[in-house]
Amino acid sequence: MTRPSLSHSLISLLRKAGEARNLSSGKQVHANVIVSGLHLDALDVALTAMYALCGDMIVAETLFEKMGTKNSYAWNCMIRGYATNGHPRKAFLWYERMNCEGIPADNFTYPFLFKASSCLSAIKEGRKFHLDARNDGYELNPIVANSILDMYMKCGCLSDARQLFDTMPVRTVVSWNTMISGYFQNGHSEEALMMYDLMKDTAVDCDAVTFVGVLPACSQLQNLQKGKEIHELVDSLGLANVLSVKNCLIDMYAKCGCLKDARHIFDAMPKRDVVSWTALIDGYVQKGEIDNALSLFCEMQISNVRPNSLTLSCLLSGCASASFSNYGKCIHGFSVRNGLHSDVFVETALIDMYLKSGNLDVGHRLFMNTSRRRTVPWNAIIGGYAQNGLATEAVALFKQMLLEKVDPDRATVVSVLPSYASIADLKQGENMHCHLIKTGFSSAMEISTGLIDVYMKGGSLDSARMLFDGMSKRDVVAWSAIISGYGMHGDGQAAVCLFNQMIESGLDPNKITFTSIIQACSHGGLLEEGLDIFRFMMKNYDRELTADHYACVVDLLARAGRLEEAHELIRGMPFSPNYAVWGALLGGCSLYGDVELGELAANHLFQMEPENTGNYVLLSNVYAAAGRWEDAERLRGLMRERGLRKTPGCSMIELKRNIACQVANEY
Repeated sequence: MTRPSLSHSLISLLRKAGEARNLSSGKQVHANVIVSGLHLDALDVALTAMYALCGDMIVAETLFEKMGTKNSYAWNCMIRGYATNGHPRKAFLWYERMNCEGIPADNFTYPFLFKASSCLSAIKEGRKFHLDARNDGYELNPIVANSILDMYMKCGCLSDARQLFDTMPVRTVVSWNTMISGYFQNGHSEEALMMYDLMKDTAVDCDAVTFVGVLPACSQLQNLQKGKEIHELVDSLGLANVLSVKNCLIDMYAKCGCLKDARHIFDAMPKRDVVSWTALIDGYVQKGEIDNALSLFCEMQISNVRPNSLTLSCLLSGCASASFSNYGKCIHGFSVRNGLHSDVFVETALIDMYLKSGNLDVGHRLFMNTSRRRTVPWNAIIGGYAQNGLATEAVALFKQMLLEKVDPDRATVVSVLPSYASIADLKQGENMHCHLIKTGFSSAMEISTGLIDVYMKGGSLDSARMLFDGMSKRDVVAWSAIISGYGMHGDGQAAVCLFNQMIESGLDPNKITFTSIIQACSHGGLLEEGLDIFRFMMKNYDRELTADHYACVVDLLARAGRLEEAHELIRGMPFSPNYAVWGALLGGCSLYGDVELGELAANHLFQMEPENTGNYVLLSNVYAAAGRWEDAERLRGLMRERGLRKTPGCSMIELKRNIACQVANEY
């Protein structure tokens, strides 16, 4: 073989080894280069490129430094190697060195620099490279422009990405896909669907990546109609057999609650991967069909598909209730046997599962054995303690998290704020608010809503109202929180005024909003206003009606002494009254001494809640108010016979920054 043809063959082999990331094969070719005695610049560049692509940057840099002529391709290989192999900062340094050497960057240089910027979320450097690309005339090159779009999206700079996108003379399918997936990944699913609709009006054809980007947005929004439209287009374009698209369709139908459609697609698939199985398992879990999820998990193992950490996390979240806790323990054992128990997602799901099923000791031990340098396990333990009513402990854990210099995220704050509200310590609430302002979390809508609840339960209505009025955008949860807060403090007029403002703003109230406003009217003695709101709900939002709303109206009528009217309302309910409805009636009977209705309500409650001492005490109070002392004493004697004891009241005070709790009969 002649020397030129030999060098050509060796360069071709090195290129193939680099593209395949096959370092072993590349080293064998390198040995042949040495044996051949060839010393060509093209071979040196090819060797450098191969080692850089395979991630061996030490050898790549050594070869580069020995190279005679270093062209832009050689420099690009080094920048690419560092950018794609976990050393983005070094990619920046090599670009600066390239500039110092007088080697101009080209349309292959910039995409790797933008990739490095994305890895670090280094928007300052990304903007600088964007300016350099513009000055060099590469800004609107399709490859460079698409990499800039991707960088801005991954750094969360959506407006910068859209501004560039709108000025691009040529928008390829990659451009559109980058915008669609970027909007979704930044939590703007509606904008992702809008971008998809705009794309369909152009001459650019959708590809599989388009659908993989847009279908999760349908899932997030639970937009079944749009999802079905996309499914029809997928079929018409002949992309229905692309595995990644099929998986997204399963996920979309499952998250929209159409498990039959999801299962139909799943069953018809000739090939399924772990994503296919996990998407359907997660759908069953989200729908509460835990038995089907566990059954599918067994089928998955029979099919020799190895579950991953996400599969186990989905299953564990479904086993959080006490009735499925034993299955959760089995999955825990499976994760240990298969070496998945140390994965952060599985660790977090295990902690969450044990805490939610009431097994706090095991959950805490698991937490102590995890890497406590990561935020997610802290979120699980804090949220678990909060959900178990251990507010003081949840707040203490949050403070310990800060002491250990673990950065909380938005989920941490959302988990711990209800605990700050529960302890009703205004000073601690104010300290938390200051911390959130310093860390930049306070502007998030859900966190502002949580702080409103903290201030309301801490008794600072003015601070809560100031926060509410300062919110640039308010959702139904924020309105419900402020309405509930005023109702809690007996200011029904302010609650009604806010409710009316909410309706005028065009925002639809939800179940919680109606519960909050009717309770506010009840506590504020606003009988007619409360009844008007209930009638408004029955006329315009009858689908939202639940037994809890009837319980609030019964309480409203009972507090006003209109007990017969309350009883008639119960008799006319479209569904069976629950304990809250009968409890509200019994409470009114206790106030006004109506023995007949009181006994009726109490008998229902004794069947529903045989161990609830409060119901016995209320009926005893009804007898006492009517002067039937023997019946009152008989009922209390019945409580003693059944071993029922009323939970004693307690009060909390702060002593030297610690919360002390004293039970009423402790001394």
